[in-house]
Amino acid sequence: MNNHRPKNLDLGTIRFPVTAIASIIHRVTGVGLFFAVGFLVWALGLSLESRQGFDQVAAVLTHPLAKLITWGILSLVVYHFIAGIKHLIMDAGYAETLNGGTWASRIALVLAVAGIVLMGVWVW
Repeated sequence: MNNHRPKNLDLGTIRFPVTAIASIIHRVTGVGLFFAVGFLVWALGLSLESRQGFDQVAAVLTHPLAKLITWGILSLVVYHFIAGIKHLIMDAGYAETLNGGTWASRIALVLAVAGIVLMGVWVW
């Protein structure tokens, strides 16, 4: 079978719909949270070991890089939570049309950006 269809290999010209973008980001944040759990469990364990461990974690978290990492983890949580609620609403039978899914994705993205900004203000 000889297929002579043109192929677009320039990934920069491919335009994903907002629903696909929201879904891809939801998956990426899930993977990010999977890896962030290791850091969070380590910090929790160290802080619960002793007063010195707690003070050590508290001192580390005052560093600007640690604040950036904390904000990043909170950003993952915020987006993944909001997109997860969107998926639960769609599983319940609402916003299942193309137009409804597009609007739900846009609303989820806007709410996530607002939540991420609020988390940044809270951390810094």
